[in-house]
Formats: sequence, C-alpha cells, structure tokens
Amino acid sequence: MRKRRDTLKNAEQELRIFRVRSLLAIVFVLILTGVLTGRLAYLQIVQHDLYTTRSEKNRVRVEPLPPTRGLIFDRNGVLLAENRPTYNLTLVRERVDDLDETLALLVELLELPEEEIEAFNVRSRQRQRPFQPALLMSDLSEDQIARLAVNRHRLPGVEVEAQLLRYYPDSEIMSHALGYVGRINADELKELDTGRYAGTHFIGKTGVERFYEEELHGEAGFRKVETNARGRVLRELGRTDPVPGQNLTLTLDKSMQALAYELMDGRRGSIVAIMPATGEILAMVSTPGFDTNQFVTGIDVASYRGLQEDIDLPLFNRAIRGHYPAGSTIKPFMALAGLIEGAITPDTTINDPGYYQLPNDSRRYRNWLRWGHGRVNLERALAVSNNTYFYSLAHDLGIDNIHEQLSNFGFGQRVAFDVQGESTGLLPSREWKRARFNQAWYPGETLSVGIGQGYLQITPLQLASATATLANRGHWVKPHLARRIGGEPLPEVLPDTLDDIQLSNDGWWDRVFSGMEKVLSGSEGTARRTGAGLEYRMGGKSGTAQVFSLGQDQRYNADQLEERLRDHALFMAFAPIEDPQIAVSVIVENAGGGSTHAAHLARAMTDAWLLRDQAPEAEEILDEMNDESTGVEGN
Repeated sequence: MRKRRDTLKNAEQELRIFRVRSLLAIVFVLILTGVLTGRLAYLQIVQHDLYTTRSEKNRVRVEPLPPTRGLIFDRNGVLLAENRPTYNLTLVRERVDDLDETLALLVELLELPEEEIEAFNVRSRQRQRPFQPALLMSDLSEDQIARLAVNRHRLPGVEVEAQLLRYYPDSEIMSHALGYVGRINADELKELDTGRYAGTHFIGKTGVERFYEEELHGEAGFRKVETNARGRVLRELGRTDPVPGQNLTLTLDKSMQALAYELMDGRRGSIVAIMPATGEILAMVSTPGFDTNQFVTGIDVASYRGLQEDIDLPLFNRAIRGHYPAGSTIKPFMALAGLIEGAITPDTTINDPGYYQLPNDSRRYRNWLRWGHGRVNLERALAVSNNTYFYSLAHDLGIDNIHEQLSNFGFGQRVAFDVQGESTGLLPSREWKRARFNQAWYPGETLSVGIGQGYLQITPLQLASATATLANRGHWVKPHLARRIGGEPLPEVLPDTLDDIQLSNDGWWDRVFSGMEKVLSGSEGTARRTGAGLEYRMGGKSGTAQVFSLGQDQRYNADQLEERLRDHALFMAFAPIEDPQIAVSVIVENAGGGSTHAAHLARAMTDAWLLRDQAPEAEEILDEMNDESTGVEGN
C-alpha cells in the first residue's frame, strides 16, 4: 500500500512545475513593468511638452478683452454716440454638453417670441475661433438676468457678461448721418481680422460708424486666467490691456441738425447745410428718420418688417441716395455754363412769349408763366425763374457742353469725402443714353436738362456742395463730416478734390449772384415773401420738380392729384453774399412750389447760423408757411 501512494504523489515533479510557473509569472510581471515603465518614460520624456501644454490648457485660458469704442461728438462737444453699461448673454459651444437642449432651455427662460428663435439659434454658431464666446443676446433685463442666475447650474458654458453697448441720445435726428453699429454677421466674420476683433460683437454698419470703423474700434487686449474643472475663473495670471478706439469730433452742429429735422415736420425730404470755406457739413437730415438704438441690440422681426414696409421709407437716406430732378435750382449753374462757353453774355436778352420752340419743330416748350415774362436778361431770368431763357440757352450750349460744365460743379459724381453710401446721381450725356437705351440724344431732351428736368437726377448733398462751390466763386472744397479724429484735425486738403472753376471775367460771378439775390429781395423774385426782412444779403434759387411729365396742352393742378404725384419743392441758397458762411439745399417731396414750401426752410437754416439766438423758432417758421401756402409764386 505504501508503494502505491508514492506513485500518486511526485514531489520532485511538482517542484519543477512550481518553479516554471513562478519563472513565467516573474517574466510576465517584468514585461508588464517594463511596458509601463517605457510608456511612462515615453509620456514623461518624449511627449513632455505636448502634455504639459494640454494640461496647461485645462487649467489656463486666454480670454480676449474687447476695446472700448470711441465716442462721437458734434462740433461743439455735444455727445452724439456714447457707450452705456449693459449685460450680454454669451455661450461657449465647447463647454456645452448638449447644445440643442441648452438653447431650448434658454429660449424658455428668456421667453423669446417664435420669430426670434431661429435668429437666436443662428447666433449660437457664430464666433471667430474655438472657445470664444458667441453673443446670443444683448441688453438683458433684470428679470432675465435673475432667471438665468437661478438656473445657472443647468447652463454650463453660458455666461452673463457686463459690457459697454452703443447708445445714441438723438437717434432719429442723427439716424442717417451717424448710422449705427450692429452685431457682426457671418459674412463680416470672414473678412475681419480675428485678432483685432477678438471678443468684439459689434461693428459699424452704416454712416459715420461704418466709414470710421477702423478709428472708432481700437485694438483688442487679452488676459490669461486660471480656471477650475467647470471653467470658472479662479485668478488672473496676466493681461495685455486693450487700446480704446479714438474719439471722433464731427463737423455737424446738433442744434442745426435738430432744427432741420423739426423744419421738415415729418414730411419726406432732406436738408443739407455746408460751410463753403471749409466744406464742413453742418447739418445733413433725411426724413423720416428711425430709432438706430433698435439695431444695436438687434431689432425684432416685427419692427424691422414695419420699417421695410413703411411707404415713407424711413431707412432710405434721401440726403445722399435720393435722386431728384433739380428743377430750376440748376439755372444758376446753367447761366455760368453759358457764360463760360460764350453762349451768352450777362446782357444777353430774349423775348419770352410764354414758350420756346426748336427750329422746324411745332412743339411748344412752355414757361411756367403761360403768358410769358416779356423781355428778360440773365439776372431777371434767374429772379423770375424764366424757363424760356434757359430753354434757349440749353439749345445753344448743347448737351455735350452742359455735361462738361455741370460736372465741374460735382453733378453726376460722388462729392463728399467720408459720407458712406453716397450716390452719384445722374448727369446724362449722349454716351450714357446710347449705353443705357441704345438710342440717340434728341434736342428736346437737352431743353429738359436746361431747366433741371428730364434725365437729370441730383442728390441733396450734391446740390448743397454745388451751391457751396458757387458761393466760393468756383473754389471747390470737398464736403466732409469729420472735424477731428482723436486729437488730430482732418487734413486741409482732402483727396480727389475737383479743380477750381475759372471765369474769364470775375464780374460774371456778381451778375449771377445779383440774379440770385433778386430771387429773395427783388420785386419779381419767386421767393420774395421768404426774403422779407432779411438782415443780410442772401442769394438763392427756388425749384419745382415734376414727378411725372405733362402733355403739351395739360396743366398742372395739385388739388386733383394724389399727394405722392405732386411736384417736389426745392431751394438752394447761400449767405451772406459778400462773405458766404453757409450754403443750404432743401428738398421736400410732393410739397409743391419750391418758393413757398422750401424757401422758408432754407432761410430758417441761414438765420439760425448767422443770427444765432435771434433766429425764429421752427414753430414760428412752420406757422408762417401754413399762413402763406395759398399758391406758387414761381418755379
């Protein structure tokens, strides 16, 4: 029996098995230890820099510091555009677990209307670089801030940030001249310098805000902060302060701008006033205006649709983009063109039977006074706004000379230096008509241009600029809106300035000025009522521009027309004649005669600038206009 047990248990064999297994286990452990040691060495030594950077990024974050936008002042230091503290809602997509769920919660908490939700979602995906906050909403209310604070634990990656927001104290009065800032959109993001605009959510969209965006914006700064695992800032490690934008001082005079807006009294049109000697724009009003502050924070869909569908087009800047027939305001420039080209002399006279006929043409081009003015010379033709005289002059000049001479005054081209979005208007020529309609130019069309009708289209800014050049006796100064950028004045000589207009006889200026003065002060002047009691010498010219063409035997009757089919009222003026300090253009849409509906406004502007506190108030001027609106004295 003992021998059998020995055969069942072999101690020596078991020991060998144990030793082999132990050796394999030791080798296996050594191999694993080697792998772990090698991997640790690889991570700690070979990839040290990479993981150090990643670790640092988990703990340290670089945040952009947006610059403070420069302020805008009028010429007297009155604040026109400021920055007010507000609270904005931002979102960092990389820190949000479920973007759609977070956005849905925000929509619920903020109680956004249905039409705003899509735009809200689009903004959540707009940013310049990873981990940069996207601006979801501006100017949060206290109630909205409170609701967001209570639900902060449910909104990772969402922050309420205090920032300065643009505000316009006189938004409607200054709406078209200043323009406004708005949220940076997707197209603008592609064009912007991401470094300079890091952290910036707003950019100039129109007007001065857009033209001087580079100067007003400034340079972004940065700060390095330490954060915890939830992204909460623990401490600041370093910073580079932003460079604020430069302040801008404009040539505009707020009191003049406000007066012009009041004088328009809600009617459609524009008033532009310029200092002839310097080209400084004192007022540039387009009415109706609109509240630009709505666009800063993001105008709601209903309000924007209302502005777009408004028949009066409040978003349209009539001062620089409105195309109007010049009417009889073109006649002083036509007179100078005739003198320069030798088509007339200051003493040239014609007999006006009430109409003009082209050679071998039975059509009669009528004077506004159907029985005519009889014998008229240059000065009387300007004073009474005689069409027949200027029909004859236009025919003698021809469209080629008219185009050349009127272009010297800036018609048909952009005239200002820093007026964003300015239109060229339309100064027709043979070449233009051939290219546009593939038709020849006809002599009758030349006659229409000679009295400011037909294809000729001007802007209120062009008319004011041309009037300033006329007041300067041909010296051309480029209109501009900026007076100082930071502490530096604008250069005295601006680029692309037109050449001065030279006359072979300086006395011709006096003859034209005399005719323009008689418009207001002469016994036959079309605006003699407006000129009553003038305390200075003023030259002007009224204009009545047709909205549609009348047949040869048709007569204009405003009472039988819809309001928007009635003539536009225009007036251009400068004063004092001996030392011009202000040039003004006025266009009131569908108001009728320029001598009764626009001349008073032009005089109110010159009175306000030259007489200051002694000038009548806007209400007095408007009451006087209403009392006198019994008919049209002339074109």
